[in-house]
Amino acid sequence: MATTAEPVRGLRESKKHETRQLISDHATRLFIENGFDATTIADIAAASRVAKKTVTNYFARKEDLAFDHQEEFVAGLARAVAERAVGESALAALRREFLDGVRRQDPVIGFAGEQFCRMIDGSPTLTARLRDLHDQREEALGRTLAEEAGAGGDDVEAYAVGAQLGCAQRVLFQRIMRLTLDGRSADDIAGTVADDARRVFGLLEASFGEYAVKK
Repeated sequence: MATTAEPVRGLRESKKHETRQLISDHATRLFIENGFDATTIADIAAASRVAKKTVTNYFARKEDLAFDHQEEFVAGLARAVAERAVGESALAALRREFLDGVRRQDPVIGFAGEQFCRMIDGSPTLTARLRDLHDQREEALGRTLAEEAGAGGDDVEAYAVGAQLGCAQRVLFQRIMRLTLDGRSADDIAGTVADDARRVFGLLEASFGEYAVKK
């Protein structure tokens, strides 16, 4: 019995992943074609050929269908800092991680394409949700820095640093979106934003270059 349970679980999880991806793909298409606010859960369910309840089982809110990488987005800065090399500061780790993302043209840092950016820009609901995700990301980063310092939630300095380092990422994310909405190519944006990132992180070097260097 034990030898057959794992394949069954694997098939079940694979099917669930496929269904989730199918719903997400149809939702994104409808959002781009019709606008986020004009698209209903019923529309998405019909396009995906599933019940409305199936959609809401996989995605608790309609905004989750648009930001299907939100967990990775929120956790990304904290993870980059937690996994940094010995001798590397939090600032250096975040700069390195961001520039790696620029080279990959990673959607999580903003390289989502013109249609997707216009969908967000055209929806007050999605714009507000994106601000909330940025807030959550900065909070997660501050919490990680505070935990490393051994002060938990009482370390106001760690949360202040997290907010400022996170704000730099927020500015660069918005920069990528603006350039995308201007019709610039991804390669062109990558070159521009890589230079921007070096300048932005450089401004923070004097204050945070020696902060939270991993021992």
